[in-house]
Amino acid sequence: MKPDQLRQSKIVVLLGGQSAERDISLQSGQAVVSALQSLEFDVLAVDTAQSDWAQKLQGASLAFIALHGPGGEDGSVQGALQTLGIPYTGSGVLGSALAMDKKRCKQLWQGIGVATPGFTTLTPSTDWQGVIDRIGKVFVKPACEGSSLGMSTADTAIALQQAYELASQYSGEVIAEQFIDGPEYTVAILGDSALPSIRLETANEFYDYEAKYLSEETLYQCPSGLDAREEADIAALSLRAFRSLDCAVWGRVDLMRDASGRFFVLEVNTVPGMTSHSLVPMAAAAAGIDIAGLVQRIAELSLSGDQ
Repeated sequence: MKPDQLRQSKIVVLLGGQSAERDISLQSGQAVVSALQSLEFDVLAVDTAQSDWAQKLQGASLAFIALHGPGGEDGSVQGALQTLGIPYTGSGVLGSALAMDKKRCKQLWQGIGVATPGFTTLTPSTDWQGVIDRIGKVFVKPACEGSSLGMSTADTAIALQQAYELASQYSGEVIAEQFIDGPEYTVAILGDSALPSIRLETANEFYDYEAKYLSEETLYQCPSGLDAREEADIAALSLRAFRSLDCAVWGRVDLMRDASGRFFVLEVNTVPGMTSHSLVPMAAAAAGIDIAGLVQRIAELSLSGDQ
């Protein structure tokens, strides 16, 4: 189907699901539904937590994926849609699966020279003091969750063990990542381009779940205050990290900057949030693209190329 046939077609927005990010997905999905309805598209919202969700896709020409976390952002739904022969938005199976796994992203980036903080995998038998001695202060995070769920910092052996116990409540492995003491940035990707970077400022120790979705005090600088050369550098690094994972169409790359001015890639999100606090719509607005135009562009890009 050609992009210009989209308006005459049925679009199903997949939202909700069963991951720990369900509530955020419901908000993102509703924002996408509202945007498509404002453009007078034929839209149906489908919650993949329902056992008959696949049957509800009958007649759909495109599935707009607004699912966050395991079971929706990790390649599983993407694979099901490919099997059903239904085009879908965003990255394909490989890109989705890789980006969902922070540990394997970092292993790949280390192998090809993309700057990313050092890390180690944590287990119940980890030498907690040894990790602190070797790496110093760390971010501890579940390797396969988003929205900063289960994430905390540690600078002592006791704090590291406690942080591991918190993160291990979620699925997948747990990693301890070198703490970069500096500002956090995010770069949205749309097609072959990076949108204007955003600098995040929070009174919290880092940009955690509360700062992302609940706080009204988190500050977002867009433009981020970088000069033209720095903006070009962060865009190039973000695009390289994104493409190296076989990601496509749209996404978001999160980065930190250390005291020397060097940028480090933290992670790639293949289905970023679309809520009132979300960053991709904010970056798109800075580039002159409203939420309806952003959603339409994602749909058109997804139909015009291969995931």
